[in-house]
Amino acid sequence: MAIKTLRIGTRASQLALWQANWVKSELEKRYPDMEVTLTKIKTQGDKILDVPLAMVGGKGLFTKELQEAMLRGETDISVHSMKDVPTIFPKGLALHCITEREDCRDIVILRPGVKTWTDLPQGARIGTSALRRKSQLLHVRPDLQMVDIRGNVETRIRKLTEENLDAVILAAAGMHRLGFTAQIGEYLPAELSVPAIGQGALGIESRIDDAEINGLIDFFNHPATDRAVRGERAFLARLEGGCQVPIACHGTVDGEILTLTGLVASCDGVKCLKKTLTGHVKDAEKLGTALADDLIIQGAGKILNEVYGSETFNSAKEDV
Repeated sequence: MAIKTLRIGTRASQLALWQANWVKSELEKRYPDMEVTLTKIKTQGDKILDVPLAMVGGKGLFTKELQEAMLRGETDISVHSMKDVPTIFPKGLALHCITEREDCRDIVILRPGVKTWTDLPQGARIGTSALRRKSQLLHVRPDLQMVDIRGNVETRIRKLTEENLDAVILAAAGMHRLGFTAQIGEYLPAELSVPAIGQGALGIESRIDDAEINGLIDFFNHPATDRAVRGERAFLARLEGGCQVPIACHGTVDGEILTLTGLVASCDGVKCLKKTLTGHVKDAEKLGTALADDLIIQGAGKILNEVYGSETFNSAKEDV
């Protein structure tokens, strides 16, 4: 093997480091003679902690700086949470592998004395920074008060007490990976809270023309997760959305059949469009695009224009 060192670019958050170290460990098991190193990089999303991400705007908040380091030749691959990865990549880079998915559901951590989220009192204060989660829960419980919280998993759990919240909502995958099993709360079914695009899966990005590196990391790709997530991402791409708009999509694979459920909602949860399509796994991207088109016909474009505060979404697409 010609390559003696492989450099992984990663964010420095607790969860990002867990993910990058897992990739590092798997590479070292497979290639014991190769040195694998981590390069910690602070992204724009890591620097802005006092503003809700939905207000920051833009795409690639957690990926741009990692991509720039790869393009400069400072790292060989980047490890991302798939829900943070934009659908458009800089020239020369591509998403090469999607790992097997962890639990993709959301979890609600409740204050002591509350047994289930349906027992939350009128006007309960819920901590979450995701418009996707806010809109879906408000659609079912418009009385809830949504409170923006940022920070790592431990910080968000701590804010349950510090900010006098009745509940906080987190991704199950991060809780599992970081070992917060003692504080696992109530899993929200995907039918109630449709997960973010790619939630629970990791993405490994690399340079397109680096055949040797790409050959070394091929084994990380999980075919069923790959097809499901690529279908979800096609849905997102068709709607021109980033990870900070009320868009959700969840794919499951059963044999050769892919089932995709997509959702577009208004921030207040009043308008909520959801639909499910099924098709062959080889047509994952086509299925995701078709699902988005169906929701556009139902009025998704108008909802997203309201979210963006402009005519960002081309209304001509509603002619599909």
